[in-house]
Amino acid sequence: MRFPKQYSTVLFPDAFARNQFVILDACVLASFSLCDTLLRLAEPPELFKPKWSEKIMEETVRVLEAKLGWPTRLTTSFQHQLKENFAGAWVRSYEPLIPELGNDLKDRHVLAAAIRSDSSIILTQNLKHFRPEHLEPWGIAALHPDVFLLELYRKAPALVVDKLQWQANKANRSLPQLLAILSKTVPVFASTISMGTQPNVPLVP
Repeated sequence: MRFPKQYSTVLFPDAFARNQFVILDACVLASFSLCDTLLRLAEPPELFKPKWSEKIMEETVRVLEAKLGWPTRLTTSFQHQLKENFAGAWVRSYEPLIPELGNDLKDRHVLAAAIRSDSSIILTQNLKHFRPEHLEPWGIAALHPDVFLLELYRKAPALVVDKLQWQANKANRSLPQLLAILSKTVPVFASTISMGTQPNVPLVP
């Protein structure tokens, strides 16, 4: 399985095995269909446990409102649903860790939240702000959602497809229509599902 160059990162051999906690960066949460897919995979029977902080959520809301034109009532409803359905996702008391970190200044709060929550993975489309040399000391890997979703599919193909079909049905779409939307953010994953193939090896770039 070959990935675009920008997906390159270091994946710790036990990044998926150590625990199920995964930090979702704002760029992932603000991509609505992708976010919807990920959160459905985090609902029972769950494939991972999502984590984020209030700071990450503030950045998400800012993108949704300022760049994507969401009205405040919609972002408020979005946050309410997250608090109702993922009450344990919020990470707190991570701020004292920030001065110890060396990744991009604007995203040190994300790494700090990952450390505080004992998350093994940061899920982000902005890998350049999470270089391996800054994450390795903490046993954390930064992954593009395309890589992450393919790994979940490798581990539980039937469950992933069932949840995608459920997501499509809830939006009054066909599965191919949903995959066409997802192909804009996770093209390798969407193509793999569309072709009905399954990767047979761990997906390490």
